[in-house]
Amino acid sequence: MIISRTPFRVSFFGGGTDYPVWFREHGGAVLATTINKYCYISCRYLPPFFSHKSRVVWSQIELVQEREEIQHPVVREALGVLGVTEGIELHHQGDLPARTGLGSSSAFTVGVLNALHGLRGVMAGKERLAREAILIEQERLKEHVGCQDQVIAAYGGFNRVDFWGEGQFRTSPIMITWERLNALQDHLMLFFTGLSRTASDIAAEQVSVSPQKARELRVMHQMVDEAINILKSPHGLGDFGKLLDEGWQLKRSLTGRISTPYIDELYERARRGGCTGGKLIGAGGGGFLLLFAPPESQAGVAAALGGLLQVPFRFESIGSHVIFYERPDLPVGQS
Repeated sequence: MIISRTPFRVSFFGGGTDYPVWFREHGGAVLATTINKYCYISCRYLPPFFSHKSRVVWSQIELVQEREEIQHPVVREALGVLGVTEGIELHHQGDLPARTGLGSSSAFTVGVLNALHGLRGVMAGKERLAREAILIEQERLKEHVGCQDQVIAAYGGFNRVDFWGEGQFRTSPIMITWERLNALQDHLMLFFTGLSRTASDIAAEQVSVSPQKARELRVMHQMVDEAINILKSPHGLGDFGKLLDEGWQLKRSLTGRISTPYIDELYERARRGGCTGGKLIGAGGGGFLLLFAPPESQAGVAAALGGLLQVPFRFESIGSHVIFYERPDLPVGQS
């Protein structure tokens, strides 16, 4: 039995510049962190005593004879990419719901790959996990997704990630004091809007308008540098919140599907309650609202948002890793 644990992420700046159609020519960068909310994948070889060869448990329960019959696209393609032909049993559990903007889809992909590698006795490196996840999502499944989620889920931590050329990337940890890091975390609030969406549908429209939104995307790229400068400055963190607001206003101008009247109303209520900036996490359309507010103003923000569920969180720094490893036996009849 192998169990992998892969973190979800919060992206602050640069989202939209991590799509290959953009960064091949212009370069891209994001500022993001993984958080202590996780996707868990357990995996083992399935003994050949059942009427089915493999069992895959997610929001559905699949009992299949052949890999090609598996309905979950990521599981099906991960088995193909890694050349797994044995029967397996795979279970998924998550701390937060899917399709809510926290990179859960890529966390799932990275977590499945990590568990399958472990099942075969391989400790896969972070770069390998990220690149294989990008291969599956972008090339095998033809999804309209960027590259940040796979890299961030695999590596973990609070990082700047740069993208360029034909899929090259570099992660750079944000080096600030523990006091500064804790102060940043103490200013952040996360609320669930109650809406979920399919990110690739919204992202497809964003990708299609990238040539017409070059100015906005360049500014969003520059905001990564501005945010890091704020974090490393000796001054207060107030400007970080203001920059989040500027970035959100810029992002929501990219297409008409990123925000909705309901989300705009929530954001304005939060602003009146005392937050100085924020954004909708992920591609847009729903999911989680990240807000920046001084600790003394946070009760007012929560009250302004009524009954919205607030999710406490902290940053994490490990990334995807195997938390349980019991040397797997090959299925009966194999050696």
